[in-house]
Amino acid sequence: MIILAFFFLLRPGEYVDTNSESTPFTLADVSLYTGDIYLPPETSSELQLLAATRVTLTFTTQKNGVRGEVIGLCRSGNATVCPVLAAARRVIYLRSHGAPPGTPLARLFSARRVTASDITRTIRQAVTLLGVDLGFTPSDVSARSLRAAGANALLLSNVDPNIIRLIGRWKSDEMLRYLHVQAAPLMADYAKRMLQGGHYTLLPSEQQPVPPQLIPDGNLVPLH
Repeated sequence: MIILAFFFLLRPGEYVDTNSESTPFTLADVSLYTGDIYLPPETSSELQLLAATRVTLTFTTQKNGVRGEVIGLCRSGNATVCPVLAAARRVIYLRSHGAPPGTPLARLFSARRVTASDITRTIRQAVTLLGVDLGFTPSDVSARSLRAAGANALLLSNVDPNIIRLIGRWKSDEMLRYLHVQAAPLMADYAKRMLQGGHYTLLPSEQQPVPPQLIPDGNLVPLH
């Protein structure tokens, strides 16, 4: 679910399994494809599902999405961190337990549910293991960070901000402005570029006489 939240820029309420007013994606909201061929989750084999090349999520009851809107992603190229494979693994798991279509994607068939606190704890453990080179501490991240992390990854890949807004269902560009200035790789050479771009000469106004050095033959000419 962490993988799906990252790639689809999901809010915690959309990818956990709680009893609150959240509206998580369900098994019925997921569709897997090989090319343009739809793979029915009830009858497709595990090998077919794991060989899928595209996954879509359909907004049905999610509060912040357009009802009936479909967002699709293809494989990432990574054998683990991939939205298609993550979705396929979830479908296979839920199907193996006879889950009905309305079952939340994050459902575990055990004595407990997957909550936002579980996601936060898992992410913070990962940050602790990876160390300070990340540039932030475990206390800086939470389940809500995955949405911003996915948007930052798109921004750093030079994806058009308008496309990022569409994927993340943002109504304004306030979040993207924040992400832009917080992304170290984007800001890394701005100071250098400002100095390089700072060597310029302003065009004179009608009230300002033209300096002699700006006239090719060195002779002053009247302004018109």
